[in-house]
Amino acid sequence: MHLVVLFGPQAVGKMSVGREIASRTTYRLLHNHATIEPLLEVFDWGTEPFNRLKREFRRRVIEEAVANDLPGLILTFAWALDVPADTAEVEWMIAPAVEAGARIDFVELYADVTVRLAREGTPERLAAKPSKRDTEWARGDVIGSNERWELSTGPEVPFPLDLPHFVIDNTDLSAAEVAEKIIARLGLPG
Repeated sequence: MHLVVLFGPQAVGKMSVGREIASRTTYRLLHNHATIEPLLEVFDWGTEPFNRLKREFRRRVIEEAVANDLPGLILTFAWALDVPADTAEVEWMIAPAVEAGARIDFVELYADVTVRLAREGTPERLAAKPSKRDTEWARGDVIGSNERWELSTGPEVPFPLDLPHFVIDNTDLSAAEVAEKIIARLGLPG
């Protein structure tokens, strides 16, 4: 099993790129909002049951992907790299793949905040992420998150795990172009 972790700030293109990779390979996609949106139907954002079920569901999907020898799984999420609890959460979530000796690659997507604000509210995002349909709130969340946390690596924020990691600046690239770069770089099967 190969776990490809796409991470980066909101509206950087994780789901779109993940979908493109999945459409060109035998890999499956578990994007961030595939767990968030169903839970929001029942529990409010950030409540204990919401947080517990979201994290358990993601880890269980990874456990089952490993147990059932899926060729590959693409996982997406935003990660506050400067928050130790977020890094601990990532380590806990991917532990089944680590323990199974699966190949794991982290791919960080980067785009500046102006580009991400322009991407917020696109039809693809609104269709897959009902919680983002209040685009004024969603754009405010992009700005607020950008100010509160370090959501991208750089000179001041190193990658916190001892696993393969590379960055793609997709400011001027389409999701298809980014997917092709990732597929080539990781040697993913077509």
